[in-house]
This record gives sequence, C-alpha cells and structure tokens, in this order.
Amino acid sequence: MTRRGGSADLPLHGGRVPQWLASRMTALGTVMTQAIVLEYGRDEFLRRMAHPFWFQSFGAVMGMDWHSSGITTSVIGALKRGLTPIAGELGLHVCGGRGKHSRATPAELHAIGERVGLDGGALAQASRLVAKVDSAAVQDGFDLYLHGFIVADDGKWTVVQQGMHGERGQARRYHWLSEGLTSFVDAPHSAIDGPGQGRIVNLADRRASASRDVQVAMLQDIGAEKIASEFAKLDAPSSPRPAAIQGELLPHLSMPDHHDVRAENVVVRRLHGALAAAQENGPQDFAELLQVPGVGARTVRALAMVAEVLHGTPCRFTDPARFSLAHGGKDRHPFPVPTKVYDHTIGVLKSAVHAARLGREEQLQAIRRLDAQARVLERSASGPSVEAYIADERRHSHDYGGRSIFGWEPPAADAAAPPAKLGGNRKAWKSA
Repeated sequence: MTRRGGSADLPLHGGRVPQWLASRMTALGTVMTQAIVLEYGRDEFLRRMAHPFWFQSFGAVMGMDWHSSGITTSVIGALKRGLTPIAGELGLHVCGGRGKHSRATPAELHAIGERVGLDGGALAQASRLVAKVDSAAVQDGFDLYLHGFIVADDGKWTVVQQGMHGERGQARRYHWLSEGLTSFVDAPHSAIDGPGQGRIVNLADRRASASRDVQVAMLQDIGAEKIASEFAKLDAPSSPRPAAIQGELLPHLSMPDHHDVRAENVVVRRLHGALAAAQENGPQDFAELLQVPGVGARTVRALAMVAEVLHGTPCRFTDPARFSLAHGGKDRHPFPVPTKVYDHTIGVLKSAVHAARLGREEQLQAIRRLDAQARVLERSASGPSVEAYIADERRHSHDYGGRSIFGWEPPAADAAAPPAKLGGNRKAWKSA
C-alpha cells in the first residue's frame, strides 16, 4: 500500500468492549499482524495502519462496530495487548492508547529505546510533536483523546490518534507515517479521517508555510500585545474575514450514523466473489490442508474476508461494512458475533502462521489463493442480496455460537432448515 491521504465520517460512540470479544480481537489482531509481517514485512504493516480505509476494515473484520469511532480505541488496545508479549520476536511495539495511556507514551518510548537501542528521546519528541500538530496546528474543533504510537525495531513508526467533537457526536481520526516524513509542520499527515467541518485552520498544510513564517516574524518584531490588539479588531462583527484556502480533495469515506448494515454499504460483487471462492474451495480441502478440526463453509467464508484484509490492495477497502459480514458485531449489527466461527478463524490463522515460521508456507499460501480466487470470481459470481445474507446469518446465529452485548442468541423459530446456499454450485455445509 502507498502513503496517501483521506477522510472519513465516524459517529462518536461510547461504551466498552466485553471481555469475551476483547480477548478474541486480541488473538485475531495479533495473528493477522504476524501473517502480514511474515508475508510483506514490518514496513508494510506500518503502511497499512496509516491507511484509514484499511484500518476501518481491520477493525470491522474483528467484530467491532463497523462504522463507529470505537474501532480506533479497540484496535489499538487489542494490538497493544497482543503484540507486547511478542514485541522482541516481531520487532513491533505498540505504545499509548486512550486517556491516561496516551500521556504515558513518551515514557514507554524511552523504555523501548533503551531496550532495543533506539533514540527514545527522539521518538518521544516525535510523539509530542504529532499530538501538538493535530491539537494546535490543525484547529478543526476536535479534542484529542487517543494517541497510539506503533514503532518498529528500526525506528520507523506510525501514529493513529483520534479527536472528538462532543456536541456533534462525531470523531476524527488522524494517521501519521514516518516513511517519507521530512517535516512535522509541512503536510505531514498520512491521512486525516473525519466529518467535513467547512473551512478549518490547518497550519500543517504545506500551503500555509508563508503563514507560519509570518507568525514567527510577528511575534519577534511586533510583540504579543500588539497582535492581540489587532486580532480584537478583526474579531469585531463588522470586520471582513479573509477567505481561507480550500483543502485538497482527498478520498473520502463516509461512515453513516445507522447501525444496521445495508446494501448501499457493501460492494456486492466483492461479497459474491468471496462467497463463491469459499464455496468452490470447499471446507473439506481446507480441513485437510490446515488440519483444524471443524472447519466448515461458514468459517471459510469468514476466512475469505480475512484473507482480503491480509492481501488486498487499497482500492478494495472502500466498503468496510463488507468485512463486518465475517464476524458480525458486538451490538448485533450486522448480526451477533458467531463465536464458534471466530474461534475457528483464529485457529486456522494460528496454524498457518506457526507452520510458516517453521518453513512450511503451504497454509498461508492457501489463504492467499483464497483471496486471489475471490477477486477472479467476483467478475462473474452471483449470490444472495446483502439483506438475504444477513437474514440467513441471524437465522442460524444460535448454531454458530452467536453472542452480543445483549447475551447469547436463542434458537430461531425457523432455524431447523440448513444454512442457505450462498455461492457456487456445491451444496451448503452445516459445519461452522
């Protein structure tokens, strides 16, 4: 993936992730990170974390609320819990977090620097500057409350931080990538995600360099008192205001306020490609190859979506809602989290990563082929509507170990029928 800008509208949601989901998010996020590093290297993982569309899809495939600001907190938290114990082995360190954890970032970076031989002071300074730019130089009405700093053993890093606008119930996420960064105050962002607020003051824009220089000169030559006096005149109601420079047009991901996943939130041909690929490969093939008991059609469908997050290109993450169809969501949208399927997905990936570390890459290659086949089949595959897919998943949620913040899913009245045929020409399998 390339370093790029973008924006997204994120509804501001509160609440906590239940432990039964948080532990699974930690396990899945960890093994997916390991797979990406094995396949593409640490630099690529950092680039992906700096990509706002991929980040949202990453959280959605973990079973978090697919459209909300909570994905940022939960993904950073899951990675910190999962990667910290294996940081020495993987060479990646996750610092910071929400609230008081964000303020502890400099101390964490100093400690990591001493441990692995990096300049912890320079990293801590970078952390402070990143926070200062997004809180002071970019005046968009959002107050920062989360700061996640991910650094590799070679000193490269990505920062993901988020601000909130309580009155509007909205959040904005900012992504930074050290790769290619030459200045903290001249267009440094990899991306800024959030709702459009009209004209904003962005002194980090490269076009504002003249303004930054003039501000420094004014402080030196004129003095703060004179500037304050002149500002008071400008702030008078009758004073005309200069037109602000309009921002550049960047890719924009608009996350809606509604909780349910609707057809317009999903690129259906991509969904059909994943379903057809899972059906064509068949769970028998995967069970033999991956040697994980109980792997069935439903798990292979989830794996097809996970495989795309592992191997997909940036253009394929314009519909993060699609990835919530792998493992649902904690609030029952698009459907309750199928815990049995989720656990099988984690088991398959752990088996594949373990084998790859021992030099046997067949299992990871099989998952990569699943993604490649999905992209080929989406050109011609047909399948159910989004509404039909979700309805079938809800109908059999109890069988899949469906769980949400409201509890376990009871059996549905019409759940006696086998799961619907969701792609390809083969019969549906009953196993998860």
